[in-house]
Amino acid sequence: MSCTATIRNAGDVAIVDVSGKITLGEGAGTLRETIASLLAEGRKKILLNLGDVSYIDSAGLGELVGAFTSVRNRGGSIKLLNVQKKMQDLLQITKLYTVFETYDDEQEALRSFSQQAAQA
Repeated sequence: MSCTATIRNAGDVAIVDVSGKITLGEGAGTLRETIASLLAEGRKKILLNLGDVSYIDSAGLGELVGAFTSVRNRGGSIKLLNVQKKMQDLLQITKLYTVFETYDDEQEALRSFSQQAAQA
């Protein structure tokens, strides 16, 4: 199953529901294009819901890092929601857990964007 991304909005936060496999080729490209289009629209608060992602390879992980960098360079923030166990392990092994804020609860993740803005 290839990667699909559906965008829904919660206030000024774009929630991207990702499903399938984020792998070299189509899956990674889908994620890159989705993030690029959100940034082009001026959207800077992005929550990636990875609950339905069944697999991610090194290229997919690279795309997540690239997305993080692109959003951060535009003054925004990107956070991860519903990271599955295998992906949590991958973030741990690669030490990327120190880069990404991860959440298991959507409302808590959405609140974190407001708290972050209040601290800025």
